[in-house]
Amino acid sequence: MAMVERKLCFLFSFFSFLLLSGFSSAGNVTYDRRSLIINGQRKLLMSASIHYPRSVPGMWPGLVATAKEGGIDVIETYVFWNGHELSPGNYYFDGRFDLVKFVKIVQEAGLYLILRIGPFVAAEWNFGGVPVWLHYVPGTVFRTDNEPWKIHMKNFTTLIVSMMKQEKMFASQGGPIILAQAKNEYGDIERVYGEGGKPYAMWAAQMAVSQDIGVPWIMCQQYDAPDPVINTCNSFYCDQFTPNSVNKPKIWTENWPGWFKTFGSRDPHRPPEDVAFAVARFFQKGGSVHNYYMYHGGTNFGRTAGGPFITTSYDYDAPIDEYGLARLPKWGHLKELHKAIKLCEHALLYGESTLVSLGPLQEANIYRDPSGACAAFIANMDEENDKILKFQNISYHVPAWSVSILPDCKNVAFNTAKVGSQTAIVKMVPDKDGANLQWDVFMEKAGIWGEADFVKDGFVDHINTTKDSTDYLWYTTSLYVDENEEFLSKGSRPILIVDSKGHALHAFVNGELQVTASGTGLDSTFKFESPIPLKAGKNEIALLSMTVGLQNAGPFYEWVGAGLTSVKIAGFNNGTLDLSSSRWIYKIGLEGEHLNIFKPNGLNNVKWVSTSKPPSNQPLTWYKAVLDAPSGNEPVGLDMIHMGKGQAWLNGEPIGRYWPRSSSIHDECPPKCNYRGKFMPNKCSRGCGEPTQRWYHVPRSWFRPSGNILVIFEEKGGEPTKISFSRRLAKGACGLVSEDYPSINVESWDNISKFNGEAKAALQLTCPENTVISSIRFASFGTPSGTCGSYQKGKCHDPNSISMVNKVCLNKKGCTIALSKQNFNTDLCPGMSKALAVEAACG
Repeated sequence: MAMVERKLCFLFSFFSFLLLSGFSSAGNVTYDRRSLIINGQRKLLMSASIHYPRSVPGMWPGLVATAKEGGIDVIETYVFWNGHELSPGNYYFDGRFDLVKFVKIVQEAGLYLILRIGPFVAAEWNFGGVPVWLHYVPGTVFRTDNEPWKIHMKNFTTLIVSMMKQEKMFASQGGPIILAQAKNEYGDIERVYGEGGKPYAMWAAQMAVSQDIGVPWIMCQQYDAPDPVINTCNSFYCDQFTPNSVNKPKIWTENWPGWFKTFGSRDPHRPPEDVAFAVARFFQKGGSVHNYYMYHGGTNFGRTAGGPFITTSYDYDAPIDEYGLARLPKWGHLKELHKAIKLCEHALLYGESTLVSLGPLQEANIYRDPSGACAAFIANMDEENDKILKFQNISYHVPAWSVSILPDCKNVAFNTAKVGSQTAIVKMVPDKDGANLQWDVFMEKAGIWGEADFVKDGFVDHINTTKDSTDYLWYTTSLYVDENEEFLSKGSRPILIVDSKGHALHAFVNGELQVTASGTGLDSTFKFESPIPLKAGKNEIALLSMTVGLQNAGPFYEWVGAGLTSVKIAGFNNGTLDLSSSRWIYKIGLEGEHLNIFKPNGLNNVKWVSTSKPPSNQPLTWYKAVLDAPSGNEPVGLDMIHMGKGQAWLNGEPIGRYWPRSSSIHDECPPKCNYRGKFMPNKCSRGCGEPTQRWYHVPRSWFRPSGNILVIFEEKGGEPTKISFSRRLAKGACGLVSEDYPSINVESWDNISKFNGEAKAALQLTCPENTVISSIRFASFGTPSGTCGSYQKGKCHDPNSISMVNKVCLNKKGCTIALSKQNFNTDLCPGMSKALAVEAACG
């Protein structure tokens, strides 16, 4: 092995030791123009957003451990005000909202923590994380120089700070919290609030600093953050970001490695090559603290999703998927990136940067510290063309839209476009033990159940009426149809015309569902026209208005309403009948909700009807089944592809809203994603014409061995007999490594060194715990093409590839295959760069 390679291996081993040993208590935290300073030392930090309420306590240790294994130093989380202050002064910090427990788990893992108190968070979270009740405190206007708002904001901020102080969680007390955030993404809308904008921002900064927590405060996207508060960047790319003071470090609080989904939309995907490119460019340009938003997105359980129309899944295409599994290759590629950047830490933080132009879209930044250590980043920002760049008299191949990292200013330890990590083949596998459920049924009445809540001429705003205590509000009226109406004798139907501010609606006529309509994630308002059957005499029109998560961001977002604005019926002898000003009877919520029949202590509040054939396509129906826990220990998803729209609970725990709404077949989903060039959420979409979400995460900790109660409320009709559970399993692994891509993985090089002769690269494959490589589905050394699951042999192919890989890998948990003469015919196809592609099954 060459000397430089051994040196890199030693450095990686040393870094791994430091990573695994954990960090000591943070102690004193300050900052200068280059970085945070912890206990007198500048720190280069990799941070990961993991939101405690978007998973469950049983998952927290595993999520934190997987982040740490991926090279993460810091865990970042928002604090979710509306999850903690359920009503004024009524606080909740248990279960998924046990903030102290979460922080202690981070501390026990030896990681730091960034606490983004907000308390407005946006975050695709219902009402931006602010309690809905606050909107109805007289005189309150959110996020401006408004006294009621400031009083409640300060009270909650002080409550959280006091709680953390009491538990000694701030670094100044020996705890893990090294930064805290006040406010959130206000700078872009500050001017919209007029004279109340800037004074509020300055007040928020002063209020935060006065909390005396002993660590710095940050404000993201706050371009006028006053000293000593640090302003930070949120974006897909932050390499060009500059703090508003030369004395502040460059911090990236939100690098979006994917994007959220809305019901009825495509599935966004951000390639790992582009994520790595953005991170490398940030550190190349002087960054020192970087956070992935999200590193684990998790699940919007219950009614916590905002939007509107944000899906229950908040997977975010993050390095750790919704179910807690490392997403490969993204997680692995970023892990190797973190190692390479950490090798440059001292030079980056203590050295000065020299910029060298290597072409119109090519450049290098060189960092040399006083000790002589040198690190360099070579960037090719060209979106189409790979380049051979000459740097310090050495030629380097730098692919388009990539950065090469040289920890010693000579040898490339990592290139952002060359993905060497394996790809995991992960599938949702139906659990046979959870099939053929026996259902009990309870049917809601279409319209007013029990006593009406109130009667009013005209319409009320949905949100102002329910105050988000439920998704549902009934608008009901009646009309008399004269027997002489022409449409009755002709057998035709009049047209129901409805306008709504959002978000969705089911229209019933005389107890029968006629039409369902909704807005979209881009525009929650909607209008529909539908023929309806009317009879001579009295007819009842019952419209069930639904919210699908409240607004979570934007100026004055708390004033955005929902519900009906116009109802008309066209086709009468005298023209169109306008019911908008008629007398409407209102009822908030559903009877089953009111009686808590989804909770264990409310199950017996109604009479369930047992049936071997539960009704299909029946609206307004509650279903209940008793079941055993799915087999195994793998994560579990509830398959709702055959249902319509509604909500689900297990043992009283809120799984969330389900809605297998499909995206349009006319949407654009490229067959192959080009990672090169600026990323936007719709650039690399998948799933056109498919349901946005099919499976709904049900945490393992919610199951008992037997006697579990699954409750479903179906709004418009589905096939309950086809509801099933699936287990999320890693069924295999793929890898493709080229001779011209030097491996930087320590274990790979240690194994390669056992062979005689040089090996230019190696491919590593690993199966999940308790499984081994059971078969090799594909192997080719030569010029293979394609992607995982669809590899193909090229014109150049070593026929011994399969037998060689079988020999090295079969029946092992993991294996390393060197691209060496001992393993393959490396003289094959002279002059051509060769690669090894393998697809293995795990079992």
